[in-house]
Amino acid sequence: TSISLVIRDGSFLYAQNNTKRSIKERLMKLLPCSAAKTSSPAIQNSVEDELEMATVRHRPEALELLEAQSKFTKKELQILYRGFKNECPSGVVNEETFKEIYSQFFPQGDSTTYAHFLFNAFDTDHNGAVSFEDFIKGLSILLRGTVQEKLNWAFNLYDINKDGYITKEEMLDIMKAIYDMMGKCTYPVLKEDAPRQHVETFFQKMDKNKDGVVTIDEFIESCQKDENIMRSMQLFENVI
Repeated sequence: TSISLVIRDGSFLYAQNNTKRSIKERLMKLLPCSAAKTSSPAIQNSVEDELEMATVRHRPEALELLEAQSKFTKKELQILYRGFKNECPSGVVNEETFKEIYSQFFPQGDSTTYAHFLFNAFDTDHNGAVSFEDFIKGLSILLRGTVQEKLNWAFNLYDINKDGYITKEEMLDIMKAIYDMMGKCTYPVLKEDAPRQHVETFFQKMDKNKDGVVTIDEFIESCQKDENIMRSMQLFENVI
């Protein structure tokens, strides 16, 4: 059974995910590889080889560029792109599709709001669609980026209006979305005011100069000094 994690008041809070998928399997569900539905391994391998060659022919320059810009190998990018095109023939994922896919990971809660914030973090050019390039760049940071890169990405997620600062209201919106997504299948059981308590504690730690906002420097410094947060940053390394 997969476990989802969020930091609460300096300690780990676990949410049981009954989909029984590993992190890798859940990511591949988001971009499922187009395996041929046939009982013959030889036919299946042949079809997959043809698909891979088609992928290579279709975007060789783009894949080579993404290999240079990401921490994935060309082979990994070919597999991810094959799945992306199979699931999203238009070449982009819109927000509604993203929400539908994400809801499968957390059936015990409501992931709609968190998926909205996550979609906006992946949609770096803010055009209402996530391209393969957008997804790979974000995925590369989350799975194989440095701690600094991951913290920068997390700051962007919490900075909802993208003005370069995190307000207490923005942090609360994200935390409420996370708790809604986790639902009631958590240990220990959550209190109704848990998100606000969580935010009060962390915002007070992060807002060093007490000006009511958290800057990127304050955010990174605070996270780097918290062993639990730093440990959580290592969870997603090298899972693909």
